[in-house]
Amino acid sequence: MYKNQTLAIVVPCYNEESQIVKVLSTLPEYVDRVYIIDDKSLDKTVEVTQNWISTSATPEKYLLIEHEINSGVGAAIASGYKQAAAEEVDVAVVMAGDAQMAPEDLPDILAPVVDEGYDYSKGNRLFTGDAWNMIPRVRYIGNSILSLLTKIASGYWHIADSQSGYTAINKKALKTIQWDEMYKRYGQPNDLLVKLNIYNFKVKDVPVAPVYNVGEQSGVKPIRMIPRLAFLLLRLFVYRMKEKYIIRDFHPLLFFYLFGFILFIPGALLGLDLVITRMLGYAVADTSALFAAFLSIMGVQFLLFAMWFDMESNKNLK
Repeated sequence: MYKNQTLAIVVPCYNEESQIVKVLSTLPEYVDRVYIIDDKSLDKTVEVTQNWISTSATPEKYLLIEHEINSGVGAAIASGYKQAAAEEVDVAVVMAGDAQMAPEDLPDILAPVVDEGYDYSKGNRLFTGDAWNMIPRVRYIGNSILSLLTKIASGYWHIADSQSGYTAINKKALKTIQWDEMYKRYGQPNDLLVKLNIYNFKVKDVPVAPVYNVGEQSGVKPIRMIPRLAFLLLRLFVYRMKEKYIIRDFHPLLFFYLFGFILFIPGALLGLDLVITRMLGYAVADTSALFAAFLSIMGVQFLLFAMWFDMESNKNLK
């Protein structure tokens, strides 16, 4: 146990035969349960894991869950969370099977949930001054873009490094979230933040060390992933507005967002059309340019006010 609370580690795996032993062998002794979820690996991850468990001094601590089909990292995490909820675990922590989450940071990840009354904590690899040099540049930039979009979609304006999967969650949140409805692939952390916000759970960022070049094999393609997750975040944003500010409560920021989009999108498109027209050598009427500027500026103002209202509405969740 960790400070009189039962602790489970959720280890999602896909083709981690070279890394999984390193993850399992470095877990602290105070961990009560370890759920290894194999997402239909094509290598010997299952065999290596079974061999390691069988030779462990405490094999009863470990549970290997095998997916029948490859469903994605989000689905693997959901399987672990459901098992933790079923076993009435107090705190569940996600530590991926690729050894990119340092066990030394585990007490810091646990502290907000165990000691400070937070419902969910997540690692932030961008806080360290060495992050720019340690994280591959494309992934750093892509992560920063997605983190900004996730702030808007989730309402947790104080949270950065949205794609970090090093997280801790308490029993109340484990039993509240519908895990079968969770996004099943790399957008799972973004989806979860939106769901947590709808239920007004408190979330805290925790600085952790970026870990790269330890033998991990990433299947993430940032250039492909950003457009896909941007569309997901748009859907999640609309879902949160509906669930939180219409169904569960009402807030006038909905009107600000609505009028902001109504004004800004036509204004931006009209402005773009005028710029292209002018670049092609055709004349542009002054009134058209003024109208496009008016729509764009008013739209931006409405959107900024809506974000400010959203930030104020969620400030008690940090």
